[in-house]
Amino acid sequence: MKNLIFIFVLTVTLIYSSPLVAKVYHTRDGALKNAFSDADTIEKKTLFLDDEDVKKIEALAKVKLDTKIFTFYIGKKKEAVIGYVMFGSHVIRTKPEVYMVVINPDASIKFVEILAFYEPEEYLPLKKWFEQFVGRVLDDTFFPKRGIRAVSGATLSVNGITQEIRKALAVFQIMIIGEKK
Repeated sequence: MKNLIFIFVLTVTLIYSSPLVAKVYHTRDGALKNAFSDADTIEKKTLFLDDEDVKKIEALAKVKLDTKIFTFYIGKKKEAVIGYVMFGSHVIRTKPEVYMVVINPDASIKFVEILAFYEPEEYLPLKKWFEQFVGRVLDDTFFPKRGIRAVSGATLSVNGITQEIRKALAVFQIMIIGEKK
């Protein structure tokens, strides 16, 4: 009987800790090609925040930052900026999700895409849910159950990705748009 219990526990552990649960949908390069299909060039810009930047961004995003380094990719066509991409990751329950936020030059969202999801897929909102971000800007309605629809069974994912998008938009507004002023 002890052997059966051991085998059962080992099997369950291997299944739930195995990378077979993980799903990678796009690589970084593939995602950039998708985001900037019309671009002639893609430039990489790494931002290093100081304490004052962090305070401003956290106040705007209403979310704590866990890093002071952010990288944006800037798509250009004939020297005109056509958009910006920020990649990020965060932990849902115990495993990470990797995402891409594509931002238009006017600070609205072009689209959001999940690139990898390491939790069981039932915790991932459907693609249709992500469509609600298109055209959105950072404002006081950009929270679950305010202007962002909740998803039954995926509360942690919804809250997490919404916070991450808020961070991306706040960093963009303070560090990219603010730089142009």
